[in-house]
Amino acid sequence: MDSKNLESVKSEKFIYLTTVGRKTGKAHTVELWFASQNARIFLSHEGEPTDWMKNLISNKRVSAKISVFKFNADARIASDDGSREVGKRVLYEKYYGPANKKMIDDWFELSTVVELTPLNQA
Repeated sequence: MDSKNLESVKSEKFIYLTTVGRKTGKAHTVELWFASQNARIFLSHEGEPTDWMKNLISNKRVSAKISVFKFNADARIASDDGSREVGKRVLYEKYYGPANKKMIDDWFELSTVVELTPLNQA
């Protein structure tokens, strides 16, 4: 997915993320909220890691669909390199509106933020 396509679906509510089952090898698709910034897509989950999260930790290559656009991406848990903060902010602001850092930090205190980097499609 190129940045023009990503920009065109930025307001869509859901992404359909497909991971490869770490035990079964079968496709596992979930519907999630997402937000994007600078050609990256952010997802989050509060609480213990779910199957889809464990799957992408085991195999970072995922596929996704937003609206009519299907694409492959590399997934990773967003860390302290700044991507976690960006992800928290864009996710919160997309679904709830502007907020100060303390409010956003409180909201995501128990959450894991995931970053997807779409791969260039031929």
